Amino acid sequence: MREFTIRAQVQPAIEVIRAATVNAAELLGQTGRLGVIAEGAHADLVVVDGDPLADISVLVSANGTQPAVIQAGRVVSGTL
Repeated sequence: MREFTIRAQVQPAIEVIRAATVNAAELLGQTGRLGVIAEGAHADLVVVDGDPLADISVLVSANGTQPAVIQAGRVVSGTL
């Protein structure tokens, strides 16, 4: 995830996030199934305390973890 802060020095934060989600799904041939939050999609979520578009470093806390990760509808890391 440190990659995000490095890339954000030369790209807008939204483009860095899109590269990791929507664009990655397209490369994998999984458009509409990965990289989106939609009914029927395989959506995992990272919940952060802040706005990653304003400060992309909120995607990784000081200890290198996210505040909460949700997979298949269950919190698997952190708390909400």
